[in-house]
Amino acid sequence: MVDKPVETLPSVPEESMALLDGYGEPAAIEKTLAAILAAVVRTEQVPVDGHFFNELGADSLVMAHFCARVRKRADLPSVSMKDVYRHPTIRSLATALADAPPAPRAESAAVAPAPAPAPEPFPVSAPASVPAQPPAGMPQYVLCGALQFLAFLGYAYLIAFGAARGYEWISAGSGVLDVYLRSVLFGGAAFLGLCVLPVLVKWMLVGRWKPQQIRVWSLAYVRFWVVKTLVRSDPLVLFSGSPLYLLYLRALGAKVGRGAVVLSRSVPVCTDLLAIGDSAVVRKDSSFACYRAHAGLIQTGPVTLGRNVLVSEATVLDIDTSLGDGAQLGHASSLHRGQAVPDGEHWHGSPAQRTDVDYQVVGAARCGAVRRAAHSVLQLLIALSLYVPLAVGGVAALLVEVPQLSSALEPGPAVFADWAYYREALVFSFVLVFGAVPAGLLVLTTVPRLLGLTLRPGRVYRLYGFHDGVHRTIALLTNWKLPKRLFGDSSCIVHYLRWLGYDLSRVEQTGSNFGTEVKHETPLLSSVGRGTMVADGLSIMNADFSSTAFRVSRVSIGPRNFLGNRVAYPTQGRTGDNCLLATKVMVPVDGEVREGVGLLGSPSFEIPRSVLRDSRFDRFKSREELRRGLAAKNRHNAATMGWYLLTRWIYAFALALLASGAAELYGQFGVSAIALADVLVVVFTIAYFVLVERVVTAFRPLRPLFCSIYTSDFWRRERYWKVPSETYLKIFNGTPFKNVIWRLLGVRLGRMVFDDGCYLTERAMAAIGDGCTLNSGSVVQCHSQEDGAFKSDRSTIGSGCTLGVGAFVHYGVTVGDGAVLAPDSFLMKGEVVPQEASWGGNPARPLRSHSEDEGSQAPWHP
Repeated sequence: MVDKPVETLPSVPEESMALLDGYGEPAAIEKTLAAILAAVVRTEQVPVDGHFFNELGADSLVMAHFCARVRKRADLPSVSMKDVYRHPTIRSLATALADAPPAPRAESAAVAPAPAPAPEPFPVSAPASVPAQPPAGMPQYVLCGALQFLAFLGYAYLIAFGAARGYEWISAGSGVLDVYLRSVLFGGAAFLGLCVLPVLVKWMLVGRWKPQQIRVWSLAYVRFWVVKTLVRSDPLVLFSGSPLYLLYLRALGAKVGRGAVVLSRSVPVCTDLLAIGDSAVVRKDSSFACYRAHAGLIQTGPVTLGRNVLVSEATVLDIDTSLGDGAQLGHASSLHRGQAVPDGEHWHGSPAQRTDVDYQVVGAARCGAVRRAAHSVLQLLIALSLYVPLAVGGVAALLVEVPQLSSALEPGPAVFADWAYYREALVFSFVLVFGAVPAGLLVLTTVPRLLGLTLRPGRVYRLYGFHDGVHRTIALLTNWKLPKRLFGDSSCIVHYLRWLGYDLSRVEQTGSNFGTEVKHETPLLSSVGRGTMVADGLSIMNADFSSTAFRVSRVSIGPRNFLGNRVAYPTQGRTGDNCLLATKVMVPVDGEVREGVGLLGSPSFEIPRSVLRDSRFDRFKSREELRRGLAAKNRHNAATMGWYLLTRWIYAFALALLASGAAELYGQFGVSAIALADVLVVVFTIAYFVLVERVVTAFRPLRPLFCSIYTSDFWRRERYWKVPSETYLKIFNGTPFKNVIWRLLGVRLGRMVFDDGCYLTERAMAAIGDGCTLNSGSVVQCHSQEDGAFKSDRSTIGSGCTLGVGAFVHYGVTVGDGAVLAPDSFLMKGEVVPQEASWGGNPARPLRSHSEDEGSQAPWHP
């Protein structure tokens, strides 16, 4: 293992080893727990009054192994990491366990929630008994992949046919005005066709969705996949938050009430099972797909939101869940299958439980049907008269004006033997890649600031008006991903965010102040204190919404904080100086301001801000050591950014050659040449970025680390995260082809794994067994950064396991065969999940056995 605190444990005074007086149960438990902990840390004895973290030098990874060993003992109560943090000595833990009511090893579905006002177990509907279904075989697996490939070919040919005919018609125009009008007409027809096609295909292949189970890789699954892929690629998805998007959901069969607002771009698939009441609000990054993958099956089920419901940011709604009229679900929360929030109640946490916190902070405003209709019409007019003609006409102009493309279109001998052609293509791709960054920076540092002058913090504005349009434009422009990927994990990200408008005037440069993924509603109202470091996935929630209005507010993150991965920080966040916000934590919005503590879980509870072994690299806090380490890191990061731009330049050059080749062969082969080029672009993209990743790791393969962020091992890991690309993997979700790509990237992957959108941060350090089911939004992250320390280790997912929607698996984890991790769960580093176990929550802990889940599939047999 990476972590070895054994050598740093202090000597144990003899008198501190005394047990509790008497022979009661606490004394017996205490003695056994002390023996188990001593075995974990490989020492003869441990003090029963010694603080696990502050005095014994242990960390969460060590204590996770301790909990795993305790759970294997049938004569001891089950211990979770939450118990360890609440009772951080052997004596206090033994006393708490002795006082706790007895509970069976396989806990019921009503998970014991963390302390909160009037906590209640959630109601769960008993699943119907369904016979186990045999898993799909290899012939079905191969046939499914073949049919999916044919579907892609058909779609590529359809797009190529439309593009070719459109280009011919537009290029026949005479004069700028004629070309523009033709671009508007053709672009409008193409836009309408792309919007209508998914709706027609859904009704033709499926009809109305019903609660059912579909075995993955079957013919029924192919229909499901085709509909899901088309529905989520519809251009109307770009209009999320607009009444146009609600019309799209209604056309797909969803029951959406008047005045509802859906800001999330996570498109529901089984829309006939979705009901959204009048004036309900669904914030961004919320998942409510009305299906899930479980043990080799696609399970569909209803999601029901009543009138005036609020679903906050970064939430997951599993199938068979509901919120009653006026109910609220807080940010970073989830409803597990069977949970129902009663009318008027407020819930938060994962899984959610009752709370008194009010998450609706924006009141109502006048916003009637006429305003919504006018806004929708205006959006369509702008799209059809500006954006679509620019895209369509711009492509036509490139084909005519760019020398290498225009010469390829002319009949006659091929130009590929002319070296001048390649020189021109190199120049064109160079300008495209290296010119995009300064041009983009110029726009991003001026336009949003000018637009921001029209918005006043704290003032309530009506939706679907001028100020709403300004706010959405600012959010769209300043969340451009390319600069963050380029500058993130380096000193440059601080300057870039400051240019956008972040208040970082007193920032302390560390070289890793922010990762490559940080987003916001508006950068002009985002403040981060001195000495604070942020891992990837921070979402600053500067805006609050009701169904008719919104307001923007300043979000201030205090000094000397560390924020882990996937943290959504709200405007009312109650954290101050020197806090550790752990991965996927639910930032509290009530109570006193937390300072000098760590926060973990959803709902969050306090943990130590740091542990002794994390102070191993404190020498880098001295000014001289920091100066030398930061200078070396900056040089390495600069080279990494150069590699990033170089690889994108080569990629753009290759795509230009493919486009030119298609144009050259168009006269001979017609539309087939363009369709073939589309397929070759996909194949080349896979091969190219697999090669890039292999080159990056060729001289120093990924391995477990425990080091400072000012060492070359960490800088190489940053290069591995930045230079290769993972975006292209999304188009292969739910297909056998993604398994092939994972293996090419170094993942130790078993047979017939179903991956609906899992992300593996370190591919070569993850092992996934046969027949696993990986849901969309799930993550296996084999590393963690905590202040200036970096830790990584391998993670192993056994055969037949299921990772729920949005589940997060940390490093050093072992998940036994057939285990299930519930949606939106956070499995902490070092945890060991037994075979056939069912875990869930944030942090994850044992739930009930899943052997009686609805529609269980027969066990996987390699």
